[in-house]
Amino acid sequence: MKQHLNTLFVSLEDAYLRKDGAAVAIKHDGETKLRVPLHNLEGIVVFSWNSTVSASLMRACGEAGVTLSFHSPHGKFMSSSYGGISGNILLRREQYRQADNPAASLAIAQNMISAKLHNTRTILQRSARDNGSKYPEKAHQLQQAVDALKNRVSATRHVTNLESLRGVEGDAAASYFAVFNQMITGNETTFHIKGRSKRPPLDYTNALLSFAYALLGHDCRSACESCGLDPQSGFLHLPRPGRASLSLDLMEEFRPILADRLVLSLINRKQITEADFKRQESGAIRLRDDSRKIVLQAWQERKQDTILHPFLDETITIGLLPQIQARLLARYLRGDIDAYPAYLIK
Repeated sequence: MKQHLNTLFVSLEDAYLRKDGAAVAIKHDGETKLRVPLHNLEGIVVFSWNSTVSASLMRACGEAGVTLSFHSPHGKFMSSSYGGISGNILLRREQYRQADNPAASLAIAQNMISAKLHNTRTILQRSARDNGSKYPEKAHQLQQAVDALKNRVSATRHVTNLESLRGVEGDAAASYFAVFNQMITGNETTFHIKGRSKRPPLDYTNALLSFAYALLGHDCRSACESCGLDPQSGFLHLPRPGRASLSLDLMEEFRPILADRLVLSLINRKQITEADFKRQESGAIRLRDDSRKIVLQAWQERKQDTILHPFLDETITIGLLPQIQARLLARYLRGDIDAYPAYLIK
């Protein structure tokens, strides 16, 4: 259980949340684990199958304007309770206004893509450093990509429209995946990647990346829904029917540090091998059902790792990053902070 951004995150299974005077109390195994004054909270987010909330607490949250949202332990959004009057309509109206304003959209998207490229450079630098003595040629190529990406990070701050920003991001992505093989140190031949292939993935590494991105997208969509944002109205990705454009926007800064690092870890530690895939008649490569469980377990374990959030200056679990960043975006849209502080890995 952690409190960040005036939001209480509850991840205990079988917890009981109840009203205790003017506070919310969390009981587990007959013991009160935490007590937080209700007036200090804007939201309560529960990650559990079996935790329960008392009717009196739900009523108090509704009266105080505290949002209650319920998710599976894996982060899937289930439902929300907002009370009689919700500020979400005002938040969403501002979201739509800024999404329809090219200059406002550009300001948000620049922060997201700049953070993505910064985080990508950091991942490449770490790989070059960790494997430099054993694989000097790989490290050299990775460092060249790091140097090239530095200029593209700078370029994101000087573009004047979204199309140019998408061009910078596309060029950076091509440079990144051109050296992705240099970060693979286990089963290099089996997991060799010839650039990014999506629909369908045509090799083992792309199949893993697509599955990891799907997991990340799921968490980002749940985070948007949890704090009242419309996941389909984005700033960088163009809206299409059925497309969660804002979720895709939010994913950008997390792709290298959550999804890509997970895939590389599974490959380099040989937790996933050629036997974990199947080739379909169309040529598409897919993970076998049992192998998905290996990736899902590694994903959940990765989400329990802790980091220091640079903007909050607080220690959080990595799994809460989408929730935290969605709430920071909502705060920016409400005018509570001057700019959207995208997540930058240190």
